[in-house]
This record gives sequence, C-alpha cells and structure tokens, in this order.
Amino acid sequence: MRRLVSAADIDRFRAVIAHRLGLGFEDAKSAFLADVMRRRLDVGGQTPEAYLDRLDAEHRDDEMGALSQELTVSETYFFRHNDQYRAFAEIALPDRLGAQAAAKRLRILSAGCASGEEAFSLAMLVRDAGIDPSWDVAILGVDVNPAMVSKATRGLFSEWALRETPADVRRRWFKPAGRDFALDDTLRASVTFEERNLSRDDPRLWQPDTYDIVFFRNVLMYFTPENGQTVITRIGRAMKAGGYLFLGHAETLRGVSDDFHLRHTHDTFYYQRKQGAERATPLLPAITSFAAPAPAVIAAVEADTWIDAIRSACERIETLARSPRPSASARQGSTRVAVMPTWDLDLARELLREERFAEALDRIERLPPESGQDPDVLLLLAALLTQRGRLVEAEDTCRRLLDVDELSAGAHYLLALCREHARDRPGAVNHDQVAIHLDPGFAMPHLHLGLLARRAGDRGAARKELEQALLLLQREDSSRMLLFGGGFSRNTLVALCRTELAGCGGQA
Repeated sequence: MRRLVSAADIDRFRAVIAHRLGLGFEDAKSAFLADVMRRRLDVGGQTPEAYLDRLDAEHRDDEMGALSQELTVSETYFFRHNDQYRAFAEIALPDRLGAQAAAKRLRILSAGCASGEEAFSLAMLVRDAGIDPSWDVAILGVDVNPAMVSKATRGLFSEWALRETPADVRRRWFKPAGRDFALDDTLRASVTFEERNLSRDDPRLWQPDTYDIVFFRNVLMYFTPENGQTVITRIGRAMKAGGYLFLGHAETLRGVSDDFHLRHTHDTFYYQRKQGAERATPLLPAITSFAAPAPAVIAAVEADTWIDAIRSACERIETLARSPRPSASARQGSTRVAVMPTWDLDLARELLREERFAEALDRIERLPPESGQDPDVLLLLAALLTQRGRLVEAEDTCRRLLDVDELSAGAHYLLALCREHARDRPGAVNHDQVAIHLDPGFAMPHLHLGLLARRAGDRGAARKELEQALLLLQREDSSRMLLFGGGFSRNTLVALCRTELAGCGGQA
C-alpha cells in the first residue's frame, strides 16, 4: 500500500535529516525524500507522525544508519582523480614526513570513505614512500553508512572498482577471489574503518592537533551550508598546523573557512592548514553587492590582449560620457552628510555605474590609508586600475588583497589579465584556473581562458571555455558584470563569446 506523506511531513523529515546527518536537500528533491520516507514507514509499519516523533525524540542510530544508506552516494573507485593522489604522494606526504621527523608519527583521515577505495589508495602510496618501520603511521577511514564501512573492512572489490588501477598495482596488492578481487591482508590491516557521523561533535574523532592529512572529497557538497561550515571548522581544529586538506574537484573553502592556504599543483587544487597565529583568522564577509543597470552596448574591440580591449572600451565610454551633467552628490542635494564614514564606497560605485571610471578611481585613491586592509576597497581599486591600464599598480593591489583574503576569485581573475599583458601566458592561465576553482559560477575567467586558448591555436580548449562563459554570462550577477566586465555590457560580452565560438568551430 502506498502510504500518504504530506508536504509538511517531507519538510519535517528534511529538517531531521539536516539536524541529525547534516545533509541538505532542496525542494527539487522532495519527491525523492518522499519515496525514502515511504520505504522506511513500510519497514517499521508506522504512521508519518509516529516515525518523525521517534526520529526527533531518540538518537535512533540504527535508523540513521539505514537512512544514510538511502540518502548518500557511495560510488567510488581506486585512485579516483589521480591528480590529487599525485599531489598527496609528491607534495603533502613528503612535507608532513619532514614536519613529523622528530615525533615519527603520521595520521591520515579519509572522511566519508564509503567502501574504502580512497583510504586503501592512500595506504598503497604510503607504502610506496618507503617510510621507516619505526614510524607510527595510522590511516583512519570513517563513514556514516554502516553497510559501506562493513564492505571496506572486508577488503573485497569488483573489477569496476579497479578500473583506474594500474596493472602493476593490481598484481602487487590484489588477488582474484571469484568474480571479485581481494586486497592484500597486510595492506587491509594498515587501515582502520569506523562508523562515524561527521555532523556530530565527536570528541574522539575531532581531537585537536591530530591529523596530518585529511581527504574529505565529494562530501561537503551534500551538507547544508551551516553544517558544512561546522564540519570544516572541526576538521581544521583537528589538523596539525601545516597539514593538508583535499576536497572534491567541485568543492571550495571560499566563504566557508579562512583557516587554509589554497595550493595548486599537479593540475589540481587542495588546501594547507595555516600556521601559528594565522589559524585564528576570522572568516571575512562576502564582498558587498550593489545593483547596477546594464552598461551601454558598445562594439567589441580588436586588440592584442583582452586587457587592451578593456582599456580601449573604457576610454571610448568616457569620451562619450564627457557631456556636462550633474554629479551624483549634487543630485542628492543638501541632505547629504558632508563627512562620510571612513571608506564609504557608495559614491565610487555610483560613479562606476555611470561609467565615470577615472572619477571612481580618484575617489578610491583618496580614501584613508587604513582602508588598504578592506577587501572591498582593494577589489574595487584593483578593478579600476586594471580598466585604466595601470597594471603594475593593479597587480600590486591584487596581491595586497590576497594577503587579506587569500580566496578572492576576483583578485585572481584580475591578476590573470595583468599576467597576460606581461606576456606571462602560463601565469595568466593559472590565475584564471584558480578563480574558477574558487567560484565555478564566475563567467569572466572562462571567457579569458577561451580567448587565450584561441590565440594559442587550441581550438578545443577555446570552445570548451567559451561555451561555459556563454552559459554563465547570461545569468551573471549584474554587480559583478559591472565590476569585472571591463566596460562591456552583458549583451556585448555574449556577442563576443558567440563570435569567438564561431571562429573556432563551436556552436553559439
């Protein structure tokens, strides 16, 4: 019999899941949650109200385990995203071995380990590092799903789980077991697996200053924002200073934590725990947004570099805009307070909206020296300096901004423009890639990478980036278009994308 589950039941179920497991589900997942809830009601023979009352009133670890099997994705395989394993083996592991040379103690955590492929992949690399047997090395894998923990402990894997495992590694660590493959007993014994709920404040799991390296990949995306930030805070406190944190390719600490340095090697991104006094740095607020009408449509400019096109566009706009008109302060009348609060950016933003770039820059440059620690001020200053072609100053401002807010996607995008103008194409590509990692919805670094690839003759890469830029530009926030669009309107940038796409054989 199909049990009736109301919208109110689903909302309450969603709230319990968020509270008990930390998992977040949007309204689009309501039908999925309803199906899960019906299956659990059928198992227990309960009404929705009775079931939810029990979930609220009791710990019900058994039921949480059953729900975790229904609600979490457990698909994984050995050496998944091998670039991160290379960074682990060639950067993180040697660095932590050096840092722990006196103590001869190394702790690695695979958080959200599923059926154990990740933890065992790390164990293989640790063995390959040839660590002296006198070292105390421990690898812990934890997951909320009891079925996955049990599977990991058995150490029995399918052919599909070994699809990215090199042949020599297969021969060394696995032997056939019917239709599956059994992991070598010594390697299996080198990893401990435990059922743990990462959303709980578990003192045993989160002991301070414990872990040298933590893999927490493709888990953060399933948490509610609040629970995700809480878990990252716990992980950070449980890590040693200088320890390494690996997230999934689509995950970032931007807006989540300011306690880590971003690292970019081996074509991948990961994080390193800040040292000493850096560890207590508070999370910086997000950059204040401001509404803006779309700038006037202007023709795309042929230029050697994208920054030349931006500068030319801004110069043309200001030439057209020099007809007399009342200033923003004059229009506001005598009610405006004469003494503005320190580094109030409203007037500078208004001037930017009106495409009066030189006046906006002058306004920012006349702010008190202490404003140089405000990330909003530095970002606006860097953008204006870039538009004016003062690129040495723009690059210096971006680097000062990164000293304050290391995870500023905008600073990295502007640095990419500066590096391109300095004929440092690898540096430009690197900063664009960092900007995209920090903010996957940021259109402009995709556009810039597409233009760089097209000029380099890499039509495939150009099509990929320009297609993504075209998609993102059409839903980009207007305030960010104003700040980073370089004087071009959304429509002009979309038209530019389409033209460039057509030029490299893409579909616009």
